[in-house]
Amino acid sequence: MASIRLILRTVQKDPTGHSPVYIRIIKDRKTKFITAGLKLKEREWDQEHQRVKKNHPNSARMNASLAQKVADAEAHIADLERKFKSVSIKKIKETIKGKEVPNFFDYAAKKLVKIKSTRSYSTYRVYAAQIEKFSNYLGTEDVFFDQITVELLNNYIFNLADEKKNGAATQRLAIIVLGIIFRDAIKEEAISETIYPFSKLKLKTNASKRMFLNKDQIISLTNLELPQGKKAAMWRDLFLFSIYAGGLRFSDVIEMQYANYNQAEHKISKLIRKTGRTHQFKIGQVAIDILNKYMKKDADPKDYIFPVIINQEKFIKDEAVRYYQTAKYNRLANFHLKKISTEKKFPFDLSFHLSRHTFATNALNNGMRIEHVSKLMGHTDIGTTQIYAKIISEELDKAVDQFIF
Repeated sequence: MASIRLILRTVQKDPTGHSPVYIRIIKDRKTKFITAGLKLKEREWDQEHQRVKKNHPNSARMNASLAQKVADAEAHIADLERKFKSVSIKKIKETIKGKEVPNFFDYAAKKLVKIKSTRSYSTYRVYAAQIEKFSNYLGTEDVFFDQITVELLNNYIFNLADEKKNGAATQRLAIIVLGIIFRDAIKEEAISETIYPFSKLKLKTNASKRMFLNKDQIISLTNLELPQGKKAAMWRDLFLFSIYAGGLRFSDVIEMQYANYNQAEHKISKLIRKTGRTHQFKIGQVAIDILNKYMKKDADPKDYIFPVIINQEKFIKDEAVRYYQTAKYNRLANFHLKKISTEKKFPFDLSFHLSRHTFATNALNNGMRIEHVSKLMGHTDIGTTQIYAKIISEELDKAVDQFIF
């Protein structure tokens, strides 16, 4: 005969001090837990009488609901034991609850294995970091999909904002990753769509302003005298190269090999790290001059043109090394670019990614078709490129306001 009891599982206490109430079933010395869909603080629960204490404002309603769930569970067990001579505790739980809901972190761990083998290492690291952050917040990985409720997620968002001081974009990323895990579990029929909580969340968004250098600022940066052979000069050159080479991303610039550049036709042909697609385009004289400044005679076609990566063989073979070294050099580049922007008294700090914004806005401003800009930047959706067209439109509006009386 199976025994049923309501318990408050304080080992799963969340950061707000609430613990989940479970229906505990014991049969043949084996135990299963079924969530009762309720969370309480210890002072609100009477374990001896298995009831919500009267100090909780909704105690009467909650106790009635719990009593009904226990009665339903007992009826299911009695029915099973009448039909079968021997029934397992797993079968009892499945009958009461329906299909067993899997552990969220167990499922996420399996998902990470797939992501690591099928996606880029940087994508894998993003997912792994967000899942680890969620686990640290909960203080446990003994969490099932149906325990991740709207209330829990809102508390998590509040914690990210109030305690961790994360901005809106960081909060969105944290929730988006969790939501993707949920959607994949639904697609694979591991969980029911009815327990998906993310559609009821409201996430803040920051209106991001895409900064860029105008023509005069680009010329000023180009003419800035920096000691040759110093890192600052190299990072300035690579930043300018990106502007004049279709807004190439940082990783693609530092991984530029001799084999990627056709000197006779002044064309770059390169597999883009982020998109996985080969990108081919012609570059202008400024980009050519920068390449010529760093290119060596009789170099191996597989060698990198810019002297950034030290151990090229390890960088190519080990994806984790490539990820961490790229991030390290990107920080170093941004450090030097920020110092340069301070010296030049630009109205904002320079970072390498601004080279992409600078290319796009200046190309559109000079009359390049938006389809061509989109192609050069490797955008899969032209709507992304249209953001830069909107910036130009806003700049034009400002000019009209300023000069037309």
